[in-house]
Amino acid sequence: MHRYVTLGFWALTSFLLPTAAFAAPTVVAQSTINAADTAWMMTSTALVLLMTLPGIALFYGGMVRKKSVINTMASVVAIAALVSLLWFALGYSLAFTPGSAFLGGTTQFWFNGMDYAKEAATVAVSPIAPNVPESVYAMFQLTFAIITAALIVGALVERMLFSAMLWFISLWTVLVYAPIAHWVWEPGGWLATMGVLDFAGGSVVHINAGVSGLVCAYVLGPRRGYGREAFEPFNLGLTMAGAGLLWVGWFGFNAGSAIASDGRAGLAMAVTHIAAAAGTMSWMFTEWIVRGKPSLLGLCSGLVAGLVAITPAAGFVTPLSALLIGAVAGVACYWGATALKRMLRADDSLDVFGVHGIGGIVGSIMTGLLASKTIGGVQGDVVAQLIGIGAVVAYSGVMTAVLLWVTKIIVGLRVDDNAEAAGLDLSQHREKMGT
Repeated sequence: MHRYVTLGFWALTSFLLPTAAFAAPTVVAQSTINAADTAWMMTSTALVLLMTLPGIALFYGGMVRKKSVINTMASVVAIAALVSLLWFALGYSLAFTPGSAFLGGTTQFWFNGMDYAKEAATVAVSPIAPNVPESVYAMFQLTFAIITAALIVGALVERMLFSAMLWFISLWTVLVYAPIAHWVWEPGGWLATMGVLDFAGGSVVHINAGVSGLVCAYVLGPRRGYGREAFEPFNLGLTMAGAGLLWVGWFGFNAGSAIASDGRAGLAMAVTHIAAAAGTMSWMFTEWIVRGKPSLLGLCSGLVAGLVAITPAAGFVTPLSALLIGAVAGVACYWGATALKRMLRADDSLDVFGVHGIGGIVGSIMTGLLASKTIGGVQGDVVAQLIGIGAVVAYSGVMTAVLLWVTKIIVGLRVDDNAEAAGLDLSQHREKMGT
């Protein structure tokens, strides 16, 4: 089976890559590198990694039951390491180098073209980010690949084999994330040439992870006792700490996507904060009206909803538009995590689709409505945004189902009933939380 999966991948790669995929990387004099831009991009890279480690680990770990906290956190840590190696070997090149309209080239496999030549005073750069070393740009984009994969964990916690999760994420990173990133963010990608706007990951990160998470929830089935037992979160204090790290780290996520230390980055930072605040308040008031009391979990979910929705728009909209986007997202994602979740009948354990999927869709559509040409130099197009959403939903959904099927053949998918009842901390790691 391993042999067939490998051969199939290389056949697909060979079909999609033109001969230009083997062209030499772009090399420039080091004197052309902008020190301020490079420093900001390195800072942003650290901020985005902080969102996963420890942000997502704490955010998710606090929401699951005590018997699966370690497994949830271990999954996030393992994904960070696993995706890093895959990005180094294959992912970055397939996503961010020129190739076909559907997949990038092979010039940067193993970061092959990023050698630092001190004697020649030259350095490799990406055509997308010519003012910073390509190693910095590749690392920045790596942190996006990491957090996207880590977000999916929220939909499959407390029931998926750890080994199955590793196999699935490996295949998904190369065959789902990298192609979609290429479509949207590489200038030759087919959605990019169509005019789809996604400043920092509304489609590539959030819709992609949300849809994949929903498919995982359907394929795995609900947790034992779902809908019949009260699933008490382990520690909402951890969740709040994780949410706070996400809010701070998101400045690197969005403002860093300007790929420069300039006015657009500053505006992206401002609109990110405004949308997060608006999402927090709109979710809080919606929950207060519907349920009679506001909750800490609701406040944390609302701030994430606002951050998700502003992500595709951050470099294209005014602060007032950001306020509107965040406010709408707070209400829409509350609906996604409650009424829509009940309608879908899927145990999307930590509301990956309800918050990230719905928030990404709302943000992408509103980007088409509110993008200002005076800010981003481009005009929004709702039809193009809808096509982009549809393409990501369809590809991500179908490929996730296929890759889960492949994973099931290789190692299986779900722990047995006894292991689930005991908790994944003990059954998968021989560890447990202290008293």
